Amino acid sequence: MNYDYIIIGQGIAGTMLSWFLQKAGQQVLVYDDALPNSASRVAAGIINPVSGRKFETAWLYDTIFPFAENTYHEMEAALGITCFHERLIQNIWPSEQMERAFKEAMKNNPYLLEPTFVKGANIQLNTLLPAWRKKINIKEERFNATEVNISTTGIEYQGVKAKAVIFCEGAQSPANPYWKKLKFLPNKGEALIISAPELKTSHIIKRGNLTIVPMGEDLYWAGATFSWDYTDVLPSETAKATLEAGLKTIPHKVIDHIAAIRPSGPDRRPLVGIHPHQPHIGIFNGMGSKGCSLAPWAAGQFVKHLLEAAPLQQEIDIKRYFNALR
Repeated sequence: MNYDYIIIGQGIAGTMLSWFLQKAGQQVLVYDDALPNSASRVAAGIINPVSGRKFETAWLYDTIFPFAENTYHEMEAALGITCFHERLIQNIWPSEQMERAFKEAMKNNPYLLEPTFVKGANIQLNTLLPAWRKKINIKEERFNATEVNISTTGIEYQGVKAKAVIFCEGAQSPANPYWKKLKFLPNKGEALIISAPELKTSHIIKRGNLTIVPMGEDLYWAGATFSWDYTDVLPSETAKATLEAGLKTIPHKVIDHIAAIRPSGPDRRPLVGIHPHQPHIGIFNGMGSKGCSLAPWAAGQFVKHLLEAAPLQQEIDIKRYFNALR
């Protein structure tokens, strides 16, 4: 069978890239082995307009967020779902220093509101990803990159031909033979799904390193831990104890304990583009903690690059790593 593009992975990156390619009239086949602990299936889908202890507006947010919001509403209409939720992020200050920094940043940042709120949102990924999965051509199996045959006109894989294969594999990318010389910084995160009937809030709550996100019906996502050093992707008792300590003042019952490996690049920018030596091999990865706001815009940029030869923005183009790929 022939397709225009093969996409590997159906997390938020693969979902957005396949959405924009199909909107542009391209025939797309997606390979995804439906790992339950992939980062997108475990994430709370938070969109936060600020970064760091100085509450600075996130990179290109004024451009990226309106594009993302429009994309999610378009997908909601097409798929008959609701997944985009505007939410205030309520900060509970761990120190007076943080509170002072917030009040200082409020003077120049329209996303910060009195007395402790940030204008944010979250994407219900456990609604969006399955709904899109039902609409696309998908093979629910693991893709073996070593079996790709490359010609002058495209690629062939187990009898399937395409102009190119784009890897959106998340934390599996470091093992991909085409991207071994790229530097990835994967890290492990864990969260709890809790029932907390007395909490009764529609806000995202930030208490120090703990974030609590409403899921509906008195359920909340509470996370996430962060670890560079890990031996597996399984939930750990150490992380659970850390999360429980942050929840000690909130009456709750633990419903589930989840864990995943997050993909990220060394400069906290997406990794987007075509391999410098293999013009039919591409990558769309490294969305990091800003994935739900970054992925729609970055996917739109990449599709214009693929179909119209429009240049990619330097900050996301993997050309910035050409020296590493030589």
